[in-house]
Amino acid sequence: MDEPHRKGAEDARNQLPRLLESAEQGQATIITRHGRPVAVVGPVGLLDAPARQAPLTPLEGSGRGLWREDSRRTLGELRDEWPT
Repeated sequence: MDEPHRKGAEDARNQLPRLLESAEQGQATIITRHGRPVAVVGPVGLLDAPARQAPLTPLEGSGRGLWREDSRRTLGELRDEWPT
């Protein structure tokens, strides 16, 4: 599938028939309000598609400050939070 187009809410409202035709052809359109994405008009097959897993590399290093010197204790506490 191609990269989704972006339309402002007003443009999307005025162009809905065209957006629906594009959706039938497999093209998704992101609807924005004040520049923020709020909805998608796209093919129904998008609902059945598995969620894309984002790569973890952008999260690299984000755990700074979460670990204490005694990591065994930290892991034990985290493990206790999970139901058995």
